[in-house]
Amino acid sequence: MRRLKAVAIHRFREKASVFLTELHPARDAQERVTVLSSLRKRDFDATHHCSAWREGVPVTAFGADDDGEPSGTAGRPMLAVLEGAGATDLIAICVRWYGGTKLGTGGLVRAYTEGVQGALIMADELGAWEVVRNLRRGEIRVPVAQAHLPFALLGAFPAAAALEQAFEGGSAILRFECPPDLVPALEGAWSDRSRGGVIRWE
Repeated sequence: MRRLKAVAIHRFREKASVFLTELHPARDAQERVTVLSSLRKRDFDATHHCSAWREGVPVTAFGADDDGEPSGTAGRPMLAVLEGAGATDLIAICVRWYGGTKLGTGGLVRAYTEGVQGALIMADELGAWEVVRNLRRGEIRVPVAQAHLPFALLGAFPAAAALEQAFEGGSAILRFECPPDLVPALEGAWSDRSRGGVIRWE
């Protein structure tokens, strides 16, 4: 997956309408609201401010808004492009100034898709991405006397990494992270080693 680090902009004209698409880093709802409010204030004379966003690694939330365009012609196509690009922790906003010629639903889908695709290309050219690993987090609870066992398990899987160890009452808790495709193997190995023990996943 890729996380956006800087703003990227793409502008084009389609049948007298002007489309200005901007990608902004945004890791939570407050940052998205701040960015969108700023662009609405700056481009107050625009007809629409359509948007799409994705959040988290792995992605835990996403959304889209047509902002008055026919349902499904703006936000959803924009979101589909972000998904296809493996982009996260960002908001894409496409500002449209209507030029008097209707584009039709197909034309709108193509225009909003092109806007985000163009902004992604600009982000590539700017080197505005950081690669982030999609990891699962889990925890293993054992009696304190067996606190070494989870470490022994992770030692057999180099791609898994221990994050912290904690103690609650008579239990030792080891929290760790690993690539998603390692989950079945870890669960099987821990079940065998602990005679039926389970891993709790976030």
